[in-house]
Amino acid sequence: MGILDGKRILVSGVANNRSIAWGIATALHQQGASLAFSCVERNLRKVNKLAKTVSSDLVAVCDVQRDDDIAALFNTVGEAWGRLDGFVHSLAMADVDDLDRGFVETSRHGFALAMDVSVYSLIAMARHARPLMRAAGGGSIATITFLGGERVVPGYNVMGVAKAALNMAVPYLAWSLGGDGIRVNAVAAAPIRTISTSVLGGLDRAFKVMEEHSPLHRNVTKEQVGDTVAFLMSDMSRAITAETVNVDSGIHAMSL
Repeated sequence: MGILDGKRILVSGVANNRSIAWGIATALHQQGASLAFSCVERNLRKVNKLAKTVSSDLVAVCDVQRDDDIAALFNTVGEAWGRLDGFVHSLAMADVDDLDRGFVETSRHGFALAMDVSVYSLIAMARHARPLMRAAGGGSIATITFLGGERVVPGYNVMGVAKAALNMAVPYLAWSLGGDGIRVNAVAAAPIRTISTSVLGGLDRAFKVMEEHSPLHRNVTKEQVGDTVAFLMSDMSRAITAETVNVDSGIHAMSL
């Protein structure tokens, strides 16, 4: 018996088996959830293979910059399940050039891209999830953020500003959807080595800082992030909303 037995949850953002979203998906599966996935076209073959390992054949392509794609995704989920108990948003994007140069040189296009994919997609997808979660009698939405949305992390640049906006979108959505019994929370994950983070400079230093200065003196795995999201998807967290839960061995509390 798992804490998510009978729950039907959509996970968005899996790219490969190193993705934080995949760590989340495996934790949800271990706790008994039925899973659906959305991904971009270029990752479809990989995600289909991964989905089969967690007994899922519900995988849909979705470009979150296209409203029609978002609507089609939730129509597909609705036709397959008729309801939705949970939605995991693990999506972010920035122009690599805007991460390589000084923040003051951020391009207008790059700023709009980061905000659209990393922040607005949560709002748009929550809007489409709402009727399916109403049909379930309520639900839980979780997104993934990072300390760079609260403090300066050199090299994180425009993504830090996008995460700051995402952090505030969470309580506003929680207020907007709370009357429908829908909870909205964020998980602030420590640095984890993924394809996305590989473009950021200083990652090895970040891991060393975690080991030396975090209260637990260790780094964090995607599976540990997944366990926290599983809790937030479950009825055990039924009175928790508008929160950001730090899964970072306590590094957020330190002044370095």
